[in-house]
Amino acid sequence: MSGESSQFDITSTKVAGIDVDKSTILQLEAQMNRGRLSSVELVRFYERRIAALNPKLHAVITVSKSAAAEAAAADRARRHGDRRPLLGIPVLVKDNIDTTGMPTTAGSLALAGSSPSDAFIVMKLKAAGALILGKTNLSEWANYRSTQSSSGWSGVEGQTNMAYVLDRNPCGSSAGSGVAASADLATVAVGTETDGSVVCPSGQNGLVGIKPTLGLASRSGIVPISSQQDTSGPMARNVTDAAVLLGALTGVDSSDPATAAQRGHVTTDYTKYLKAGALKGVRLGVWRQGNFGSSPETDAIMEQTIKKLKSLGAVIVDPANVQIDAAYAPENTALEYEFKHDIAAYLQKYTAPKYPKTLQGLINFDNAHASQELKYFGQEIFTESQARGPLTDPAYIKARNSARSIAQHSIDDTLAKYKLAAIIAPTNGPAWTTDLINGDHFLVGSSSPAAIAGYPSITVPAGYSFHLPVGMSFIGGKWDEPELISLSYAWEQATHVRQAPQFLPTVPMR
Repeated sequence: MSGESSQFDITSTKVAGIDVDKSTILQLEAQMNRGRLSSVELVRFYERRIAALNPKLHAVITVSKSAAAEAAAADRARRHGDRRPLLGIPVLVKDNIDTTGMPTTAGSLALAGSSPSDAFIVMKLKAAGALILGKTNLSEWANYRSTQSSSGWSGVEGQTNMAYVLDRNPCGSSAGSGVAASADLATVAVGTETDGSVVCPSGQNGLVGIKPTLGLASRSGIVPISSQQDTSGPMARNVTDAAVLLGALTGVDSSDPATAAQRGHVTTDYTKYLKAGALKGVRLGVWRQGNFGSSPETDAIMEQTIKKLKSLGAVIVDPANVQIDAAYAPENTALEYEFKHDIAAYLQKYTAPKYPKTLQGLINFDNAHASQELKYFGQEIFTESQARGPLTDPAYIKARNSARSIAQHSIDDTLAKYKLAAIIAPTNGPAWTTDLINGDHFLVGSSSPAAIAGYPSITVPAGYSFHLPVGMSFIGGKWDEPELISLSYAWEQATHVRQAPQFLPTVPMR
């Protein structure tokens, strides 16, 4: 592969004459049904592209050794009439999601080689015909180890770099999934989010990202932070692909009680909500407070976005601020309790005896391998979480209930007060320069209300500043995925904002 990759043209995203960067899953499936394209050709293209680009991007940790054989099997199934929605589509999943035949490390050397069998959502993806091409890099332990961490850094694969501008940061713990999808290292990718780690790397990498309602996708077999906020979600170059992938992730899992609530609220086919005229007449509220005023570039893009939404027929309520600040402190407290409990539960259930079984065991591992794991930043979140008590502690119960109540009311009350279909806000500002010493430099972030409430949000490309993508989020109430998908699709079809990355070494100064 290395010999081929040196001659591989990274400027081309065409396979069998079809531009896969600009094609949706529905279009790729149609071409494969006609015999113009094959899953084998797709896999070969992505494998060569990973080999050529990953040394710069560090977006992929593992490539499946069985991908070519699985692609050939998908092509045979298609010839026999199989028409599953993701048949033969190569998907990359974040390396905190258990996948048969490939290690699941959460980016940490503490789990090097740990290979549990498929997580529930991976089984659902495969049932829909998807081909798991490999595992993406991430912020180690989903960015829940240090307050000075650099998003996208892991002990296993190092620092993930943006495809748009290589010295800029890809944001959030699903950094590798964001970069991989943006750079066409797979058709789509799956990320996970506790608070911002699907939407921020999607926005910062020019993608559509869906953070679904808590319980739409099972968490069984996923390295956790918090069972009260964690969810997986699609990360894709267009709304259509995100909708197709979202439908495949649904399913009631007896091992994850939260999924029982999805009955009557989800579908396996969200493409029926792709409505190009959905913005006409809808009321959208602009969440300005705390999201405008810190990044002039982001402000300018959002003001243009608001004007465009009005021209497309949306009724804009401005401002329609979301009162979320009071939830931050109890959220932080609750997450520390939950991580200590939930990470131990995962380690004990899904890893072999030789691996650490508690948070203290992980702390001990890092201390013993400090030159590899602690060379850039520490593990103060680990130690703070370790000091917390059990989930029966009244202080924990109060913190979680308070955070959830504040967040849910912040969305529900705003939607009701202004009779809104959704709330809009910038997802992110232009990406900061990666800084392994001082950590991340966030200026804008609107993920918390939906994350803490367990409600859905979708980010879509809104504009660019100095070649760096800025996203806009649609935030809704519980199980509002259909409405948000319709709004996102209408915006995408009217604007076509997204541009393919150019792999610039740094931001041009002139």
